[in-house]
Amino acid sequence: MAMHPTEPVIPERDVAALLKGMSATGFQGRKLGESVRVWTEMINDPDCTILLGLSGAMIPAGMQQCLVELVRHRYVDAIVSTGANIFHDACEHIGVHHYIGHHHVDDGELFSKGIDRIYDIFAYEGEFRTVDQIIADFARDHAPFQGSSRAFIQVFGKWLSETYPDGTSLISTCVSVNVPIFIPALCDSSIGIGLLMARRSGVDVQIDQLSDADEVTAIVEKAGKTGVVYIGGGVPKNFIQQTQVIASIHNADCQGHAYAVQYTSDAPHWGGLSGCTFEEAISWGKEQVTSPRVQCFVDATIALPLVTSALIAGGVERKKPVL
Repeated sequence: MAMHPTEPVIPERDVAALLKGMSATGFQGRKLGESVRVWTEMINDPDCTILLGLSGAMIPAGMQQCLVELVRHRYVDAIVSTGANIFHDACEHIGVHHYIGHHHVDDGELFSKGIDRIYDIFAYEGEFRTVDQIIADFARDHAPFQGSSRAFIQVFGKWLSETYPDGTSLISTCVSVNVPIFIPALCDSSIGIGLLMARRSGVDVQIDQLSDADEVTAIVEKAGKTGVVYIGGGVPKNFIQQTQVIASIHNADCQGHAYAVQYTSDAPHWGGLSGCTFEEAISWGKEQVTSPRVQCFVDATIALPLVTSALIAGGVERKKPVL
């Protein structure tokens, strides 16, 4: 086996050069640098469709613009997200903000003041409930509706852009460039709460989550190759991973995802899906045996700005046609 010496990291103004240098070091710094290389390979592969799994409170934690830039630069082709991230994204578009707080606080006092806490981020519960009502009113005005969460968010995103033209969001950006957003656990979010409010008032709104599974699998089946990038894990990760299993059951064996990157703070030895290694996924046929893959154990709020900046600073350009 050929041995290559590590190379000390040289501080750089250029983030792309910095992470490239980190890829020749060790530990999670090396993995972070390697993840840029693998993601770049996906982007440069004209046959590869890239799916992004998004979990964790990324929008409240200030990652919205990083995600918007990933879409604008076409570094991803489809997104599978928690409902919470998309709800918080809609809040920011409408003008309902998240605030810098602290994790050492009296939560009973916060409750008495109507303030919700997401670790060290604060938000006003009353403002969130206003957005819940906006979603309920939107559902009423667009009823009857029956379709996948992808179809619902497509309609909602278009309405959001037209109704709040000065706002910016991941949703509106995705609608403008035809990047679908799937929310496989939509009921587990304030979007689901808003839709339940509508249904209890007699509005005919039906979100077909089986259609979500069918539609996202169809994207994978039609793709020459697929690459996956997971911010965190959870339902979005498994929802994308299982497309390979569904495809094989329906005689469209795609051989597993061809590339894989994950940024997670969950460890594999607890046995949970969020920390599950890509090597374990190979046993299920979810990843190809020879796929370039990197799992970086890091806080996603550290990794995402650095990696997004490195891809942009490195001049990585997408040539693959839009889905």
